[in-house]
Amino acid sequence: MPATVIDVKAADDRRDVVHRAVQALAEGQLVAFPTETVYGLAASALNPQAIHNLRHAKGRLETNPFSLCVSGADTLWDYIPNASPLMCRLARRCWPGPVTLVMPCDEGSVVSQFAPEVQQAVSPSGLVGLRVPAHDLIAQAMHFLPGPLALTSANLSGQPDAIHGKEVVEALGDRVGLILDDGKCRYGQPSSVVKVEGNHFQMLRQGVVSESVLNHLSSYFVLFVCTGNTCRSPMAEVVMQKHLADKIGTTIDQLDQKGILVASAGIAAYPGGRAAPEAIHILGARSLDLNGHASQPLSDRLVEQADLILTMTAGHRDAILARWPEARDRIQTLSSDGRDIADPIGGSEDVYRQCLEQIESEIKQRVKDLDLDNLLPS
Repeated sequence: MPATVIDVKAADDRRDVVHRAVQALAEGQLVAFPTETVYGLAASALNPQAIHNLRHAKGRLETNPFSLCVSGADTLWDYIPNASPLMCRLARRCWPGPVTLVMPCDEGSVVSQFAPEVQQAVSPSGLVGLRVPAHDLIAQAMHFLPGPLALTSANLSGQPDAIHGKEVVEALGDRVGLILDDGKCRYGQPSSVVKVEGNHFQMLRQGVVSESVLNHLSSYFVLFVCTGNTCRSPMAEVVMQKHLADKIGTTIDQLDQKGILVASAGIAAYPGGRAAPEAIHILGARSLDLNGHASQPLSDRLVEQADLILTMTAGHRDAILARWPEARDRIQTLSSDGRDIADPIGGSEDVYRQCLEQIESEIKQRVKDLDLDNLLPS
């Protein structure tokens, strides 16, 4: 029986399209979704018969597992209970997006609760591939579904990927229940597939995201936050860079190549402002350069990507948590005892020097305590 094909661009309300897809999946049908990479073919992972039909529709060998489409990075621990810092970092930075992360799903994973046939289809070797596509249709559908989707490319095994809805119709039109035709996919090439175990990753298939970009995404990122990003947080940034470089035996310029990023921002910063002259001068006396600093406001992207956010005051921490409560586990005051580091703005160089000494004292202890062997990608 030919599939029902919905021209998404001609639909009066995309919400109706999503509801049709959710209903079809709940009934055990196969649904072809557009994604940002290529068209994907999905079935409910809670329905063993649908998974069987998915493999039959693809003509796929049983030894070739399906990925799981999940709702977001916040569900990672459900599937990977012992997720390493690197796994969490990549999930937070790569999803939603064109990266499939393949990771070991140990005991306690949601995968262990699936029917045996489904477990064999998505995790035959104890590894599971997780994906969060960056397309509104499948993202919205996930909000209405009780579990994940088994997801594969919407083509016959061994045939070219479908990047237009009409190509899905030609390849699978009589094998699936519903096809959502949203025209051409944004990238027109498959997701990158990355195997992650502990603090090590391996590119299994390079797709949209290159290995060099993945190296950057895997870096450990420390972010300092103050108010205007002209004195306290910039000073903390360069001092942290210096002490981290010394710890791993490299230079500040080489830190990013070693998998470490350090930056600063302000909750009320004006973009492009210079560092305070007093801060530039006292750090220059230590051969640390703040001349090139340009202030930046704290943003969604910075908060989302930072592994550790260190604030100058408890007030800064509370302001961040009020706007980004999901970052609670990654935000701390720089002072281990919670004391505020007072703003030296308007003070003498001696005031700035005292502020710097307080900042450096806290940073020295933090760098000493950091387990970089566990945090940095290898």
